[in-house]
Amino acid sequence: MPDSSAEHHSTDVIIVGAGPVGLFAVFELGLLGLQAHVIDIMDKAGGQCAELYPEKAILDIPSRVRITGQELVNDLLAQIEPFKPGMHLGEMAASITKLESGKWRLTTDAGTVIEAPVICIAGGGGSFTPKKPKLDRLEEFEGKSVFYSVRKMENFRGKRVMIAGGGDSALDWTVNLNPVVSGMSLVHRRNEFRGMQATVDQMYALVKEGKVDLQIAETVRLNGTGGKLESVTLKSAEKGEYDVPADVFLPFYGLTMKLGPIADWGINLEANKIPVSTETLEPNVPGIFCIGDMCDYPGKLKLILSGFHESALMAHGCFHYARPNQKLRFEHTTSSSSIQAKIGVSA
Repeated sequence: MPDSSAEHHSTDVIIVGAGPVGLFAVFELGLLGLQAHVIDIMDKAGGQCAELYPEKAILDIPSRVRITGQELVNDLLAQIEPFKPGMHLGEMAASITKLESGKWRLTTDAGTVIEAPVICIAGGGGSFTPKKPKLDRLEEFEGKSVFYSVRKMENFRGKRVMIAGGGDSALDWTVNLNPVVSGMSLVHRRNEFRGMQATVDQMYALVKEGKVDLQIAETVRLNGTGGKLESVTLKSAEKGEYDVPADVFLPFYGLTMKLGPIADWGINLEANKIPVSTETLEPNVPGIFCIGDMCDYPGKLKLILSGFHESALMAHGCFHYARPNQKLRFEHTTSSSSIQAKIGVSA
């Protein structure tokens, strides 16, 4: 039985993955009157576009001569807003169970429980998982004093926080958490940062104001007992080893792609890809669909626009599971007044 204290939701389709293809799937499902909940291990929507190349130009999106990864994500979020999807960011799809009712029950690593007749995997090449620092006793502090994402800023109020890293995530949270913490340290092995220049400038302004303690050093050791962090030992050429007080350590060293728990769901896998029907985008398990980079079929092209096409086919396949007693009526957005009303526009 699921934990009675956890969040419980019921919907038509659970989408695992909040990248561009997963987001567009919400739109295609919404056109058919199907509600979706979206899960992603990252703390923001957008997948690789938002995390790996938010400012990189994408040149093969139909009708867009040039669009950045973040602009594409922003547009997709605006497009699906009328359908009010449930968004569960910073959570990993941990396990699924087939219920006697025929529905799936999916549980996340945060304890959220969602039930639906359909699950759609839109996880790109797999789940993003954090790159962990190579520190002794790391596991002792994980989940207590060491965290790889920020789910609720309030959890860090009044804490002495040390952030490690030099990319967008490290810089963003250095700036965003600053108003709620009692002390903020940022440690990076060199005095060069990979984040957006505007955020780098904000960080340096906070350093100048004495609100961020910038340390150009290597992280050596975590100090504390019973999972409660007391300080972090750093090392630099100038100072040697020295301790900096901290209650919380947030290492943001980037992400890596792993298949994760999906590998244990009974779905056929070939070279970490999921073979699917080209008609419905279903693998070997009824009621589960796969779209985007993770699905495979003859002639598959790993393009965002291919994933958009797959989203439309998947949505039509889902309808028969979610509405088994209804006939699917195919309509065009240009001529259907009911669809236009759903989106909130008129032709």
